[in-house]
Amino acid sequence: MDTEPLSLPEAHGSSYNNNKTAQEKSIDDWLPITSSRNAKWWYSAFHNVTAMVGAGVLSLPYAMSELGWAPGIVVLVVSWIITLYTLWQMVEMHEMVPGKRFDRYHELGQHAFGDKLGLWIVVPQQLVVDVGVDIVYMVTGGKSLKKFHELVCPDCTPIKQTYFIIIFASVHLVLSQLPNFNSISGVSLAAAVMSLSYSTIAWGASADKGKQADVEYGYRASSTAGTVFNFLSALGNVAFAYAGHNVVLEIQATIPSTPEKPSKKPMWKGVIVAYIVVALCYFPVALVGYWAFGNAVKDNILITLNKPRWLIAMANMFVVVHVIGSYQIYAMPVFDMMETVLVKKLHFPPGLTLRLIARTVYVAFTMFIAITFPFFGGLLGFFGGFAFAPTTYFVPCTIWLAIYKPRRFSFSWITNWICIILGIMLMILSPIGGLRQIILEAQDYSFYS
Repeated sequence: MDTEPLSLPEAHGSSYNNNKTAQEKSIDDWLPITSSRNAKWWYSAFHNVTAMVGAGVLSLPYAMSELGWAPGIVVLVVSWIITLYTLWQMVEMHEMVPGKRFDRYHELGQHAFGDKLGLWIVVPQQLVVDVGVDIVYMVTGGKSLKKFHELVCPDCTPIKQTYFIIIFASVHLVLSQLPNFNSISGVSLAAAVMSLSYSTIAWGASADKGKQADVEYGYRASSTAGTVFNFLSALGNVAFAYAGHNVVLEIQATIPSTPEKPSKKPMWKGVIVAYIVVALCYFPVALVGYWAFGNAVKDNILITLNKPRWLIAMANMFVVVHVIGSYQIYAMPVFDMMETVLVKKLHFPPGLTLRLIARTVYVAFTMFIAITFPFFGGLLGFFGGFAFAPTTYFVPCTIWLAIYKPRRFSFSWITNWICIILGIMLMILSPIGGLRQIILEAQDYSFYS
């Protein structure tokens, strides 16, 4: 890849762990990211599947309806290739300095850009991504529970979506107390299985319904401006669907590593398995869903599908189980940041009380925002472009160029700059469409309905 060997940081890296005091080591052993390092390669596989195949897959047919056949397929395939490449970069950079592991995204940013600048470049973006995903998953969980209730009991008294979001949040008040990534591996495995299951149901039921008699593949907006804005929002939806990079270093931190057996080998094996599963979920759902319903498809394909009733009810419950796991995967780095600040900066004593209060406040916050702004499609488009594009598409490439300094116009240099340019365009353009969609949906929405 035309990279130059690292020289200066080696001495710093090899003495990194030895410079820590006993108190610092005990705090690291308590913090969620660094407390357990005995994960296997398959933990990486299902953690990455859980992180990536989430609510975004259900919006892909809707994104296709706003992109059109040819642009939609190109955007899906190019995104799959670029994000696999940037994920490979992050796995490689996890242990680029001998004797040191970049267990957190911001630590890698600090190594590339300096302690202060690296922190300010990475932490705000990672927080927007992780918190944004958890808010969207609160909405998704609540909507899927409501849909399940309506399908199972069509004659029952309708219940407000707000209450279903509260029910979904109550599960996380309990699960959020699990200490680290390895402790949620069972939840994550169940979530990964569910994601493959409901994706299969989504495209299988669409294929079974077949191409609808009145299906139309033209753009749904009547005006040129509307078509352009919808196109931009759809780019954000696709970016949201490829969002696992924000937790990849934290997942890799749970895998044991020695100079003979570095963590990048089992981690990469898990990533490859995860990306095969991603392809098996994303492409059939996007293409078959759009083929069956055209531009009449809703922003959640399972809402478009109403029959067979029992199958769609089951798929919605699969979604609930999956987003329970995904919420926890994205919440864990936030818990780590919160607890690091509380313990290391504000000098609170680490323990159960601190964890109980901090994590409960976080779950309550995401629940409140989800209840207040439950605009699923618009949220995907806005967060997808605004935050996911940088951390997924071009920040890894920027760090790679800053650290390895590949020769100008070499293959590595050209590839990274292409990813950076596409990522910046995505970051600027797609939130415009997402924000417009939120504004349009908000006009007909009454708060806390």
